[in-house]
Amino acid sequence: MNPTELRDQLIRWSNQNSGSENHAGLAAMLALLETDFAILPGVALERIACVGTPAQALRGRFQPSAPTQILLSGHYDTVYGAANPFQHCELVDAHTLRGPGVTDMKGGLVVMLAALDEYLRANPSPGLGFEILITPDEETGSFGSAALLAAAAPRHHLGLVFEPARPNGSLVQSRKGTGNFIATCRGRAGHAAKVPSDARNAIAALAEFVVAAHRLPAEMPGILLNVGLIRGGGEATNVVPDFAQAILDVRITRAADRDAVLARLDEIAASINAREGLRLEITGSFNRPPKECGPVEEAAFAVYQQCGNELGLAPFGWVHAGGGSDGNLLSAAGLPNLDGLGAIGDHLHSDREYCLLPSLMERAQLCARFLQRIAEGNVLKK
Repeated sequence: MNPTELRDQLIRWSNQNSGSENHAGLAAMLALLETDFAILPGVALERIACVGTPAQALRGRFQPSAPTQILLSGHYDTVYGAANPFQHCELVDAHTLRGPGVTDMKGGLVVMLAALDEYLRANPSPGLGFEILITPDEETGSFGSAALLAAAAPRHHLGLVFEPARPNGSLVQSRKGTGNFIATCRGRAGHAAKVPSDARNAIAALAEFVVAAHRLPAEMPGILLNVGLIRGGGEATNVVPDFAQAILDVRITRAADRDAVLARLDEIAASINAREGLRLEITGSFNRPPKECGPVEEAAFAVYQQCGNELGLAPFGWVHAGGGSDGNLLSAAGLPNLDGLGAIGDHLHSDREYCLLPSLMERAQLCARFLQRIAEGNVLKK
């Protein structure tokens, strides 16, 4: 595949809406992927059901009995729903494509396909097999596909995750774990003018909780917390509200941080629950544990950098990322993985999202060379 073909393929894929809740669009996108990945010689493709959604994953297997096995992971859903005005690609210039999902992560899927195409055309080793797993719900937490990732992890020695590279070309060394929580406060309704009042204002109490929770990142290094939504009360301002609710996005750097964060949130809630007539409850969970870096990733990344040097690519490093990916889930299932192997771009999840088109071919060639190194036995030590 040449650079023009990769560009045109990315435009065709990105012009097909596949928002996480657009099931018709997801089905159409899956059909495109199924057709295009069918060019890979010797790869058996199949559709796989996901829990709780009609959307399906695409799986491909090559030499499943080979002694060394690699999992290549990606997702084909995007954050842009069917009603979002950002629906089509445009060429900003000869090297830049702006469009929905061009980097996150349809560009990554183009890199994956092109890398495998190049590797398989170069007399692949009988000692290396791989599995492709492309899922439809990563942007909403991978709740339907998490079981597929967990089941695939034990079959493999290393995972390759085609999330976007950083704008400077860096890979992702580690990621924060992610969780969503709902703080619900119930008070006691009453007339706002009654003095003395036996009412208990749920909004005021929730506000105390939110302000205290907002301070957690300053108290606990490595923690991120965002209050993303607040609702409560009613239309009448002369009624003391008895209900208020806030939704929190919480991110942690280490698995050990989880219990400490939850204990601190419970402690803040307890100070409100100690008052008569008020009750604040916290529900929710961490859906992705942190992706931490281990010795297998360290060794694999060193070879990946070496491959880049051999190809004459611009030097790149790797960084800690605040956002989660399916690399988190693979790590939790015990599979070391390299993340951020996809296209280079920026402004993800906005109508300014763009992809640097030369990175499609460059990153595909890089991954293909890395797969060859694995096949030669120069990466994974058993």
